[in-house]
Amino acid sequence: MMRTFFARTFDFLASYGLACVLFLFLLLLTFLGTLEQVDYGIYEVQQRYFESLIVFPILGVIPIPLPGGYLVLSLLFVNLLCGGIIRVRKDWRRVGVVIGHFGILFLLFGGFIEYQFSTGGHLTLYEGQHSDEFESYVEYEIAIYEENDGGETREWLIPGEKFTHLTPQQSRRFQGGELPFDLVLHGYRLNTEPRHISAAMGQPSAPVVDEFYLTSLPREPELELNIAGAYVTVEENPSGETHEGLLWAVSQYPYAFTASDGTRYAIELRKKRFPLPFDVTLNKFTRELHPRTEMAAYFSSDITKVQDGVSQEIHIAMNEPLRHEGYTLYQASWGPQDAGPNDPLFSTFAVVRNPADQIPLWACIVITLGLTIHFSIKLTNYLRAQSKRAAQ
Repeated sequence: MMRTFFARTFDFLASYGLACVLFLFLLLLTFLGTLEQVDYGIYEVQQRYFESLIVFPILGVIPIPLPGGYLVLSLLFVNLLCGGIIRVRKDWRRVGVVIGHFGILFLLFGGFIEYQFSTGGHLTLYEGQHSDEFESYVEYEIAIYEENDGGETREWLIPGEKFTHLTPQQSRRFQGGELPFDLVLHGYRLNTEPRHISAAMGQPSAPVVDEFYLTSLPREPELELNIAGAYVTVEENPSGETHEGLLWAVSQYPYAFTASDGTRYAIELRKKRFPLPFDVTLNKFTRELHPRTEMAAYFSSDITKVQDGVSQEIHIAMNEPLRHEGYTLYQASWGPQDAGPNDPLFSTFAVVRNPADQIPLWACIVITLGLTIHFSIKLTNYLRAQSKRAAQ
């Protein structure tokens, strides 16, 4: 009885019917995701439709649950392994098919590794500036650190997943651990702008801190274009003294206050930062514009990479990235776009750390090899059959 159950389960997982249904779901997810990109942007649609087990499309009046891309591709991996590798007949005529299936499995495995372990963001520098970290396009964090004459000392981080889901009416308290005080975050907004009370029509509904308040802006479809903001209330222990502050993600200065013991702290809402194993200094940025336009025909950066005291001069252009220790720096953009002839320009590098960045190349090579062998066998058999017919 149990053996029959497992046999039927295996037959189902290896069936062509399951493969056809999974491909239809992928087609449907791609169609719905493409429609929703108009309102929600690529990043959010990718998370909702292709990085989830279950998705509830918001198109239409009644949302119908669908299997997400993560679940569909996982089942497709199992289906291909059972039907295309384990159950397939093993003989020399099908060796190309088996190799091709191995290549597809390798490609799906690479996608899993990228999803689980890759990170990405950008590094923006003006000439003469340097940095050994890059920041996310869309993820946020709150940094709390001490200030002194010698620079920053201890730092505490609150990851974005603990507060970015909050609505302006909700609040959350952060306490315990090494944090020297309780911090209450409230009034979080995905896209906002600080305004002076003089610009308000009457009394603003939002809290006012040092004559400024946060006003909500319409949500931008592309998530990276939104600028988050929030209010913080610091409650010292054990004195109970409180401090009110306003955080804005692109503020030039963090919110700072002095505790009752004389220690000065700063709190900053910022994009999530990732360390680099080396330091990058922008030596020179070069751009060439199309004649009589402000459109760049070509732009590149000359940088100095410093690691373990060893310096290396490197040229990065649009199709000439820097690859080092699993990190890839691409020449992505530049700005400001409205800069004058003598205004300083910044260079932006897209930074990607993907342990599986070479897997798609090797997977395609394996798939190509398998298809070549398969079609070569088919062609040889066809030519032999034609020769026999001609000889009769």
